[in-house]
Amino acid sequence: MNAFFFRNLTTQAAVVGVVCLWSLAGDQLPCKAEGQPAPPQDDSDSAAAVSATPWRATVELYGLAPLKLDTRTTINGFTTTADLDLGEVLSRLKWASSLRASVERGRVGLLTDLYYSRLAQEGARTTPGERLTGNAKLGASQGIYDLAVRYRFGEPEAAVGQPGQFSLIPYAGVRVIDAQLDTKAEIRSNGQPIFQREGSFGRTWAQPLLGTQATVFLSPRLRAFARADIGGFGLSGHRDLSGNAQLGLGYAVGNNTDLNISWRYMGIEYDNSKSPQSGFKSSQNGIEVGLKFFF
Repeated sequence: MNAFFFRNLTTQAAVVGVVCLWSLAGDQLPCKAEGQPAPPQDDSDSAAAVSATPWRATVELYGLAPLKLDTRTTINGFTTTADLDLGEVLSRLKWASSLRASVERGRVGLLTDLYYSRLAQEGARTTPGERLTGNAKLGASQGIYDLAVRYRFGEPEAAVGQPGQFSLIPYAGVRVIDAQLDTKAEIRSNGQPIFQREGSFGRTWAQPLLGTQATVFLSPRLRAFARADIGGFGLSGHRDLSGNAQLGLGYAVGNNTDLNISWRYMGIEYDNSKSPQSGFKSSQNGIEVGLKFFF
């Protein structure tokens, strides 16, 4: 009986040893003998496993509400200007879409910011006695598409963190601007045109881009963030410059989702330095609201 018991115990030990070797080869948890309780796992171990993940990503859907929009458009020497407040911008807005995203492995990654809007404006004025009637139309579409390489200092981006936790991310890349502008003006006398002027300007060009963004947690769910960039440096025309400045707060509405609200300024200036002159200048500032997801 003792020999049978010894052989049975030896067989069980061999089976347990084989299972343990198979588990370790599969990069699973260490084995335990049957009947022994599993080792406790706390939340810190899970958090460490998540933070050790080499790949991370963010996606932000946002919208910009310009409190003030100033534009000056020159086409073949003919210039029109527009100064619009928020109500006037919304009444002339035909389409707007925007998306911001990033991906990183370790500390190195890529980011993109895609923005497109289309406006149309028309105005008419008649002199006393209705002898002269003037009419002007302006159509403008603008796309700004950024792609850059980034490097992160500090902690990974997250919706929830510890007070004082921060990240600083400089980036460099390319900005592509697509601008399509159309203007038309005419003056009529007794219903007959006595003056007409129209033109169109379309250009797509690339700019070198430099920028940085930063985040610091004020509380576990509240963070402050800022962003600034500049592109162009006069390389694609007599005047060729663009830039952004942004400052805001983000609040975690979930463990992986932030609601962001910020003030943002963005501007573009371009001049082809030719005669007759063509170009445009646009600046706007307002409130940006975004929903940011962390993966």
